[in-house]
Amino acid sequence: MVQAYILIQTEVGKAAAVAREISGIPGVTQAEDVTGPYDVIVRAEANNVDELGKLVVAQIQAVEGITRTLTCPIVHI
Repeated sequence: MVQAYILIQTEVGKAAAVAREISGIPGVTQAEDVTGPYDVIVRAEANNVDELGKLVVAQIQAVEGITRTLTCPIVHI
């Protein structure tokens, strides 16, 4: 299982709507609108890195109002 935080920048005024829509995507375990340089922070999981990439590119980035994403896989050292 691969887990990651996805940091999202949105169009002005779209953070809450983006977080709501993303929270319904399978594989997303949490989506919160926040303040700071990013507007939404998502925690997601997938079976492997390839599936995580597909989740981000095909589903999360397809949400209207998103301008940029940064995916940060969780590592256990």
